[in-house]
Parts: sequence; C-alpha cells; structure tokens
Amino acid sequence: MLSEDQAVLRQAHRWCREGQTAWLCTIVTVTGSSPRPRGAMLALNVAGDVVGSLSGGCVEEDLLQALLQGEIEINAPRLLEYGVNAEENARLGLPCGGRLGVLVQKLDRADTDWLDAALLAIDARYCLLRKLDLDSGETQVTRVDSYTEPALDERTLRQCFGPQMRMLLVGAGQLAQTLAELAQAMDYQVIVTDPRAETLQRWRGPDIELVQGMPDDVVLARADDPFAIVITLTHDPRIDDMALMVALETRAWYVGALGSQRTTEKRLQRLRALEVSEVAIARLHAPVGLAIGSKTPLEIAVAIMAEITSLRRGARGATAG
Repeated sequence: MLSEDQAVLRQAHRWCREGQTAWLCTIVTVTGSSPRPRGAMLALNVAGDVVGSLSGGCVEEDLLQALLQGEIEINAPRLLEYGVNAEENARLGLPCGGRLGVLVQKLDRADTDWLDAALLAIDARYCLLRKLDLDSGETQVTRVDSYTEPALDERTLRQCFGPQMRMLLVGAGQLAQTLAELAQAMDYQVIVTDPRAETLQRWRGPDIELVQGMPDDVVLARADDPFAIVITLTHDPRIDDMALMVALETRAWYVGALGSQRTTEKRLQRLRALEVSEVAIARLHAPVGLAIGSKTPLEIAVAIMAEITSLRRGARGATAG
C-alpha cells in the first residue's frame, strides 16, 4: 500500500516523464480549522486527472477548474489562498474560520530529478529536505536527519519528505485485525508478526504483510527506526516481553503494550528483572491507548490510534514525521 505522499509524487513523476502538463499543489499554511493538515498534497494534469487531496471537496474542484480553464496563470510557483471570508468558507465547505494557503507549482520534465530523490527517500526510509525557490522555480534537495513540517519563509518553501509511519503489531489476534484495518485507513504501513503459525493462518484482517518469527528478531529487522511503532497485543508474556525488551532499546518512535493497569505493573516488574533500564522502560506506553473506557476491539483500536495521533500532531508536546 502506497502512502499518500508516495501516490501523489509517483503520479506526478509519471506525468513529468511522459511530458504531460501537470501541477503539484501543497498546503503550506493553515489558519484555524482545516480538513487536511499542512503538507497535504494534490497533483493534477491537463486531462483533469487528480491524485491526493487538499480538502476532500470544493477546494480541489475550484482549483482544477481555474487551472484547466486558464483562469489563473501558473508559470512560477504561486500561493493561492482559500477561505478568506465567511462566504468563501461556506462555498468551499471549509470549517468555520478555516483558511488555507496552497502553493501551486507547474511541473515539467526537469522536475523528475527531485521527484526521483523524494521517492527514493520514502522507499529507503530516510528524510529529504526540498527547498523550492518561488521566484525561479528551482528545487534543491538535501538529506536531513529528521522530519520537519513544511515552512514558507519569504520566497522559499522548505518541504520534507520521509518514510510512511510503519506499525508493527505483535500478535495476530482479533484486536490486531481491527487495529490493522483502522491504521491502514489512516495511512500507516502495517506489519503483523506472530511466532505461532496457526494464529497467522487464522488471520482474517486486511491484506498486509504477515511475518512468522521470534518477536525480538522481527522488531530489530523491521522496526528499528524513528518512523516505527511497535505494539504488543498477545497477553502472553513469553511473546510480548521478548518484543518489548528489544523494542524499548531501539530507535522506534512509539512502543506500546496492551493490558490493564494490573497487567502493566506485572509487566514492568518482569522487564526490570530482565535488566531493561529505567530510561527504556519510561518510553513504554502502557496501558496502550487513551483511557476512554474502551472494551470492544474497535473501541480499543480507536483509543490506540487516538493516542498516536495526539502525539504525532503535538497535542502532548511530541511530534513525529
């Protein structure tokens, strides 16, 4: 499954390579409420084909019509504003008070180079910073250590491209099936691992990668980077603890464990007995998810994704790419 950025960039790259007229549109400023975050992208071509989304509605339609009918001339990159007043908010379906700044860039064959570099960075799981000069339309790319939000500084756009967040679920039970489906819908790459072949054979969740193996080995191989999430779900200490004692020492951005408060206290005792450091243990999110009184698999999955979303969006002072 491609991430949203991959899908947009790959299609834009294909159009450029074929010599088609195309535009890349990126949300670079957001004021008030917005249906899509800063950095969201959309690509469209002269035939009216569209990939990606800026608002999920009338902003795309308005922009597409303006570009295709020549109502706005885009030679150099140009900043367009939507939602500048209450009437336009209502017309475009933007939330009350919402205002978007959309940077529109016309693409040609020369853009295939930086698009190649961005796609490579996403596939290879590292971050690439793109600097776009709004006056000349020239792009420079540099490999960087961490992801940063898009920023428009005077006449330069700084835009980071990085890997899709990868979620490794340890345990292939019913909750993993529900959580995998919800996480996929939210643009996460999901992998499920379980050492029990019979449990994997009973998988009825979405079509994702299933890995049979020892959880510590799988964590090291698939989740040792700053764009990885590890969540243990089996309730079996022999499986969960093995995954956690390794995951907490990796570069994984988020490590969580399913279980009640009582289960969590026992788990912490076992991890300390296994000589996991207090610094590493402090990284553990357990019980995993927001405390919303969830009981059913779907409710628990919602609680988990709500906590991760809150952390990624900075609601608790933390960010991720």
